[in-house]
Amino acid sequence: MDGQGRLGDFLQARRAGLRPDDVGLTTYGDRRRVPGLRREELALLAGVSAPYYTRLEQGQSHHASPEVLDAIAGALRLDDSERAHLHALAGAAKRRRPVRRPPVERVTPAVRTLLGALGEVPAIVLGRRTDVLAWNPMGHAVFAGHLDPTAPDDPARRPNMARLVFLDAHVRELYTEWPTKARAVVGNLRVTVGLHPDDPLLAGLIGELSMGSPEFAAMWADHRVRVCDVADYRMHHPLVGGMQLTQQTLQSPGAQGPHIVVATAESEPARSALSLLARSIAPAPVPANRS
Repeated sequence: MDGQGRLGDFLQARRAGLRPDDVGLTTYGDRRRVPGLRREELALLAGVSAPYYTRLEQGQSHHASPEVLDAIAGALRLDDSERAHLHALAGAAKRRRPVRRPPVERVTPAVRTLLGALGEVPAIVLGRRTDVLAWNPMGHAVFAGHLDPTAPDDPARRPNMARLVFLDAHVRELYTEWPTKARAVVGNLRVTVGLHPDDPLLAGLIGELSMGSPEFAAMWADHRVRVCDVADYRMHHPLVGGMQLTQQTLQSPGAQGPHIVVATAESEPARSALSLLARSIAPAPVPANRS
């Protein structure tokens, strides 16, 4: 799907999610054939003509100004993340770029040094498509201890966190409130698609998840956009049991490169669980040679 199609789908989904009562419109009991606001109602609220808004939603207009987009965002009651996503989609719709295979993402020596310095703090490095580019021992143990710890070192074998959350039974069982984590993954992927609409590997991932997971397909069709930088998750780890961890995303300057996700524990039980996990994965001491 091209950028204009994504823009139209997003506008239509957000328009369908608003009722006239939500925006102060009186319907006088008229029967409505479609859910949400009609196009002409949304156009009235945004202060643009109904034919113009219709052309924009149907992909027949490619030159919406930032002011018009802001007016539409206000009429749709978009939050900051959704507003930024709307502008990104509109910008992508104006561009016509040749599709190129993106370069393999790499982890810099400085990031690897940072992973090592984090010690017992679980941390993983994710690429823009949520490929796991690296992790420290605790990051591997917390998030995907059932996988080969060396897998991120080989681009052909790298795990993908979105794929794991939706298609891997072990990771799915790790999150006590799995739908919350799943919606966060989908919301972040929506943001990424808006920023990188021409990435064929990203499009392939979305297609794979849509085919392999009915839950993903339903959440993706909802067009919810969510930047999830900090979130608390209750987890049930197969080795140490229940714990609540705060996952924080540390983004590189410009938000273009890989980012680091770290997990911290606020409560004493969770800290104890992480300490127990760290001891369980620690290498056995080497016996001293006796002469």
